[in-house]
This record gives sequence, C-alpha cells and structure tokens, in this order.
Amino acid sequence: MDAILEPILAAWRDRPGALLPVLHAVQDALGHVPPEAVPAIAAALNLSRAEVHGVISYYHHFRQEPPGRHVVRVCCAEACQAAGAEALAEHAQARCAGSAVTVEPVYCLGLCACGPAVQIDEHALHAAVTPAKFDALLARLERGE
Repeated sequence: MDAILEPILAAWRDRPGALLPVLHAVQDALGHVPPEAVPAIAAALNLSRAEVHGVISYYHHFRQEPPGRHVVRVCCAEACQAAGAEALAEHAQARCAGSAVTVEPVYCLGLCACGPAVQIDEHALHAAVTPAKFDALLARLERGE
C-alpha cells in the first residue's frame, strides 16, 4: 500500500485543501480508503487521524472496505425519494446481500425528472427503476451482459 500512497501524498502534501483530492486518488487506486492508510494521510497533511476519518465517514462516496465486483448506486436525493427511492434502496440492499454487488446511496445522478435512478459500475444509468426493473438489471449483470 505504501507504493500507492507515497506518490499520491508527495503530489498533494504541500497543497492547501489536499485532503479530498488525496482521498479520491487513494480510492481510485485501491477501490477504497483502507483504515490503515489514515495515519499516513493524516501525518502527510498535518491533520489528526480524527479529521481524516471524519471526512471519510461523512462523505458517502468514500468506502472503507473494498467494493464488490460490481457497484450499484441508488439515487437517494429528494426527487428520487419522492418517486420511491427509499423502498428501491432497501430492495436493492436485500437483493444484493451476500453477493458480489455493492449497493451504495448517492445524492443525485441527474435523472431527477424520471427517478428513481440507478447507476451500475459508474457508466450505465437507468431511470424509473422499480424493484422488478432492478431485479432484471441485476440478472443481466449476473449473466455478464
């Protein structure tokens, strides 16, 4: 992990407001921000471990554990909530429990007029997703389509 962290920290160490870019770079490289990276990040940026952990735990985007083989993001912003996103998120969590799919909440995928919205693996966006449509999308994902 040091081989990945050191270049990132070296590039950002002396820049103001470096914490978020560092966390993004670490997650991009490793798929998550491991708890064992927090002390090195804190030391390099002259922050406390609590400050770094607070930012990681505050933003839903940052993961502290490796994601599954696929990542499904369910929009939980207000417009999607009004269209049933909370029930969809609960359905998705239950349906994907114990699988190679990680379900994460996000707060706007930009499909506000036709929610609830779902994003699969950072590229495929789907609108007006119902539990039945989610199950069909998941079945296609599991088949490798």
